[in-house]
Amino acid sequence: MTKTGGKTSPARPVEEVVREIKAAQSAGESDYRERSLAIHGLICGRCGREFDAGRRHLLTVHHKDGNHQNNPPDGSNWENLCVYCHEDVHSRGILGDYLAGTASAPREESLVYGGESAGAGGLGTLGDRLRKAMEEKNRQR
Repeated sequence: MTKTGGKTSPARPVEEVVREIKAAQSAGESDYRERSLAIHGLICGRCGREFDAGRRHLLTVHHKDGNHQNNPPDGSNWENLCVYCHEDVHSRGILGDYLAGTASAPREESLVYGGESAGAGGLGTLGDRLRKAMEEKNRQR
């Protein structure tokens, strides 16, 4: 039991609180995604490919400053990228670290697009291949 405002109420389970937080976050994410698509249109900001309404799910919103909490109403921190260009943008950091020889600890990266080939036996994404190359390079040291 917890005490709120002079009244005693049952404590809520942690799982319920976590579900509510995740739901609020995903609602905010879809909100900025829809705003970005409305502001910038169904066009990739890198390769210029245009998408129709049936393929709009292939467009992602890239945060230019890397801060997913920075969602100004004018869309100045957003760039609509197709899944391929978005993966390329995020893989460049891994590649830069690898080429500079500064990739000592694994970076936490979120996979933008895995496609069906990312599973067992497939080629995977550029980020996966670069990560494996970095691990191999570190083992050889």
